Amino acid sequence: MSYAIIGFGKIGHALARAFARSGIEVSVATTRDPASFAADAAAIGPGIIPTTLAEAVKAGTIFLAVRFESHPEVAKALSDWTGKTIVDAMNTQAPLEELGGIPSSAVVAKAFAGARLVKGFNHLAAAVLGQDPAVHGGRRVVFLASDDDGAAAEIGALAEKLGFAPINLGGLSEGGLLVHARGNRWGHLIFKDLVRFEG
Repeated sequence: MSYAIIGFGKIGHALARAFARSGIEVSVATTRDPASFAADAAAIGPGIIPTTLAEAVKAGTIFLAVRFESHPEVAKALSDWTGKTIVDAMNTQAPLEELGGIPSSAVVAKAFAGARLVKGFNHLAAAVLGQDPAVHGGRRVVFLASDDDGAAAEIGALAEKLGFAPINLGGLSEGGLLVHARGNRWGHLIFKDLVRFEG
C-alpha cells in the first residue's frame, strides 16, 4: 500500500512524524514546488518523500491535511477518485447550516467522488498528534468514522501500525458529528486526548 499526505503544515508534519517513527514511507505534497519543503521532510526522516500534488494523488491512501477551504482544489487533481482511500484529517469552524446540515466529512466525501472516505486523526492538536502515542503504559486514541466499514478497518490497522489505539465511531452522520468542529461549539470528542490501556 502506498501513502501520501497532502498539506505540510502543523498537522501534515505531525502525521509525517508518526510515519517516520514507524518506519513507513509516505509522500508529502503541497501546491508548492517539492524543493521548497524538501529540507523539512528530510529533517523528519528518510522515508518522508517530498513530491508534487500530481504524484501524491497516485497513492492508494491519502491523508488530507490542508485547510478545509482548500480541499475542493485538491479534489480537482483527479476526475475520478475510485479505488482511493481518503483520510480527512481536517477541521473547519463553519457552522452546520453553512454545510447544508451535514458534517464536514460528508462534504469532503462529495468532493472526492468515488473515494472511500474515513474521518480520522483530526481530533488531536498537532503538538499532541506529533508525539509518540505510547504514553503512560498505554496508547493514544484516534477516532475514526466512515460509511465504508472496509476502509475504516484498513485505516484502523494503519493507526495500529503507527502506534495508536483506533476507536471506530461508526458512520459519518453519527461518528462524523462527534469529531466535527463547528462554529463556536466543538464536536464532543474534539481535543480529547485519551489513552487506551490493554487489559
